[in-house]
Amino acid sequence: MREAPAPPALPFEEARQIVVDTVRALPHPRTTETVPLDAAYGRRLAEALRADRDYPALRRSLRDGFAVHASDLPGTLRVRGELRAGEHAAITLGPGEAIEIMTGAPLPEGADAVVMVEHVTRVNGDVKIDRTAEPGQFINGRGAEARAGTELIAQGTRLDASHIATLAGAGRSSVPVFTRPRVAILATGDEIVALDEEPQPHQIRNSNSHMLAALVRRAGGEPSILPIARDTRAALDPLLVQGLASDMLVISGGVSAGKYDLVKPALCELGALFYFERVRIQPGQPAVFGTRAAKPVFGLPGNPGSSLVTFELFARPALELLAGESEPILPLLSARFEAPFRHKLGLTRFLPARLSADGQHLRHIPWQGSSDIPALARANCFLVADHDRESWNTGDSIRVLSKP
Repeated sequence: MREAPAPPALPFEEARQIVVDTVRALPHPRTTETVPLDAAYGRRLAEALRADRDYPALRRSLRDGFAVHASDLPGTLRVRGELRAGEHAAITLGPGEAIEIMTGAPLPEGADAVVMVEHVTRVNGDVKIDRTAEPGQFINGRGAEARAGTELIAQGTRLDASHIATLAGAGRSSVPVFTRPRVAILATGDEIVALDEEPQPHQIRNSNSHMLAALVRRAGGEPSILPIARDTRAALDPLLVQGLASDMLVISGGVSAGKYDLVKPALCELGALFYFERVRIQPGQPAVFGTRAAKPVFGLPGNPGSSLVTFELFARPALELLAGESEPILPLLSARFEAPFRHKLGLTRFLPARLSADGQHLRHIPWQGSSDIPALARANCFLVADHDRESWNTGDSIRVLSKP
């Protein structure tokens, strides 16, 4: 009996879009929890934040200087007093008058402009201003930043430091957030041993599970590292069942076409549906994406470089969608080569590289393949060598994937 031919390898952009479209269409029974404001950084907001009042709540000065009538300038004005930030503006400005004002202070009634202190000359208690002023100059009008009731932060936003400031400004000491998706991580292979074991020359420590757990946390998930699955169905099957109880399952190793690559047939028997099984990239060509019971399942190649690249390209957007993101973004930049570079046509290659501090100059880091963890550690990005271009000269631009 002849085996069915393997499905064709896909360009990585097409494979990534399949992941996004598929996971976006899955039912997402998201749960929420409330956390203290100081624990909300990096979490996904479960309810849109709306302004509790106008921002700012009154007109205020954007500069240290003098509040004036624009129509009085140029001229010499009598100084009536001073206003500081935090004071109530009980003064009304009359014609030919100025009030000294500090940044953030409320604007007095009658004033329609602020002149910077650097542009005035003090003369016997008055101020002489030799220039004109436009109405509204250096004034932050009431509601200029946001009107009461307008949306300040959209639902699903991953909260950064500016969002924390916005929540604090709106008086939120606690924040409703989506519960982090639970991601099971399963490393497979007879050659893998736990971190606290002394590996024999033919063995390696389980670096992948811990690397993938870090990537899951960074993308907004809650990782759970399963025991290492040995290369037998008796060992693999119960761990797959355990992993499929989570919101997403990420497997490293066992997804190629070798005699002991058992992950795909085992998942098929458990009811998984595959959307792709190969991608035209290096490293990471035998990457697998499927679903089982409306949950994403990823089979990533076992070498660390392959696992890292394929997680970023495919598993990360799936996890971000589960976490509440609406439009996952692939963080591709552009940089120029410091030296000529060549590669073999046919595959899009994600190769370790070093980007200069100014973000302009790129150099390829030689490596021994996707198992070369020291080279990955020296890199701060991956250059993206297109499948249909063979060479780049010094100064040529190329796409760059930020290293997570």
